Amino acid sequence: MNSNKSVALGHYKVALKTELRHILDYWSTYAVDEVRGGFFGKINNNNQIDHEAPKGAVLNARILWSFAAAHNLNAAHPLNLADRAYQYILDHFLDENFGGVYWTVDCNGHPLDTKKQVYALAFTIYAFSEYYQAKGDTEILKHAVAIYNDLVKYSYDEQYGGYLEAFSRDWQEIDDLRLSDKDANEKKTMNTHLHVLEAFTNLYRVWPDADLRIKIQDLLSIFQKHIIDAVTSRMNLFFDEYWNPKSDTISYGHDIEASWLLLEAAEVISDEQKIAELKILAVNMADACLEGIDQDGGLWYEREPSAAKVIKEKHWWVQAESMVGFFNAWQLSGNTKYLGVSFQNWNFIQKSILDKLHGEWFWGVKDDGCLMNNEDKIGLWKCPYHNSRACIMLIKWIK
Repeated sequence: MNSNKSVALGHYKVALKTELRHILDYWSTYAVDEVRGGFFGKINNNNQIDHEAPKGAVLNARILWSFAAAHNLNAAHPLNLADRAYQYILDHFLDENFGGVYWTVDCNGHPLDTKKQVYALAFTIYAFSEYYQAKGDTEILKHAVAIYNDLVKYSYDEQYGGYLEAFSRDWQEIDDLRLSDKDANEKKTMNTHLHVLEAFTNLYRVWPDADLRIKIQDLLSIFQKHIIDAVTSRMNLFFDEYWNPKSDTISYGHDIEASWLLLEAAEVISDEQKIAELKILAVNMADACLEGIDQDGGLWYEREPSAAKVIKEKHWWVQAESMVGFFNAWQLSGNTKYLGVSFQNWNFIQKSILDKLHGEWFWGVKDDGCLMNNEDKIGLWKCPYHNSRACIMLIKWIK
């Protein structure tokens, strides 16, 4: 590595350490609900709190993961908010009668939407596994394994493979399977499978169960066989139960995120054949995402080929995953163009996504560069996970 590149990487690492501290400080300062417990369910761009907003399982699990992962990176990062998030999930989201976790509770912590969304179960496993690494308390691991067992028991499709999206509180079929209004109402999705894989991988780090390893290998094969197009190296997003694609939308953020998460999973279970295959695929997927990089360094949101339409919004989480995915492609290939994209993306984030007045990251900017003002700073989907993880992963990777 030449000296200029080494210096640039050093500056990058220092900046990311600073940014991680800023993110954690924001959530410690503004997110804590001292009156009703846990964390506020919704805060806008001006840090104005919606005291009546529901509180989501995904938000709380992602807070738990972020603070536990920061502590596991550097013990100087305190665990007090991780402790708070974990206890709130135990007290308010765990369904002691039917297993799993509720999708939302109300502002007072009472069950609200009690459906069992597999995506939420996955993030709870992911967070509990990270928290167990920080605390070493076997009760935490016991809860993570119990939710894993619920997920596999009720969601795994024995006939066609993969995991079904959602169920009623008592694990019966429901009509509306969607994570959000923008999603297609299909039985299987890329998004849920990606985060089930992510959760299983993190659980395997602390609980190297033989059947769990098989489940991870099976998920990797599903991505290679059904989800990722072998010609374009892009993922399909929605499927019926038989794995027939039901959409042609391209999600640049998910593609670049999956490029490194799939390889990480193979590495954690030490599957050498999958590692070799996924190293190649990771670079190919990053290559496919290059078309979505704008001149300012930001990564666009989606493309809809059948409608000949590109959604050129630049969402915060897409930028965070772009930083990591292109850096990973550089590490694998040695091609500095990918490192340059990661640097450029961080420059774009600093210029257009960081809220230098109120803290944290804006949701994003529209295609004209104006802020998406009506979106959350904290919410069911606006969490500290993508941006804190981007900082954590790159701090780890930069030697």
